[in-house]
Amino acid sequence: MPMRQTTVMQSTMTNEPSIGLRIGLVSISDRASSGVYEDKGIPALQAWFAAALTTPWQLESRLIPDERPVIEATLIELCDVAGCHLVLTTGGTGPAPRDVTPEATLAVADKVMPGFGEQMRAVSLKYVPTAILSRQVGVIRGKSLILNLPGQPKAIKETLDGIFAAVPYCIDLIGGPYIETHEDVLKAFRPKSAVKPG
Repeated sequence: MPMRQTTVMQSTMTNEPSIGLRIGLVSISDRASSGVYEDKGIPALQAWFAAALTTPWQLESRLIPDERPVIEATLIELCDVAGCHLVLTTGGTGPAPRDVTPEATLAVADKVMPGFGEQMRAVSLKYVPTAILSRQVGVIRGKSLILNLPGQPKAIKETLDGIFAAVPYCIDLIGGPYIETHEDVLKAFRPKSAVKPG
């Protein structure tokens, strides 16, 4: 069974928690899910969003093994049942036999968003030549955007810093909530016609 956690995060802009934005975080690791070592993917993601977002958000987290049926079921549950607007996975994107996160992600997709995978690899290649081995993908399922991220906290931050500017507008286009960021951390990009008056 996947380990589940729900956390409500609120921005410093309001005193009332809101669940307008739901983010699903899935750490995929045989050893972490079985307790061999502590998962570091979900805490790294949570820390990044806590620093970057001004929009209040609710977190749904899952720690699961590298099993394709479990990954597919978890992604479907987070999108279709939990109603997450954004779902991020960490781990399982390399060429090893048990790295099946991209296959599971593509299996539940309605649309593939190739630009995300291309940009994630381009960002990581600035730091390590082995980024070329990554098979990360980005897809849309219903009104949810699913992105595969690396497993290491440093690489997670580097990747999100490099791609997240485009995520809020993508969420706008698929019918999700309007996401705002701390501009000193990262500025979301939208066409002028899509920017809400401040």
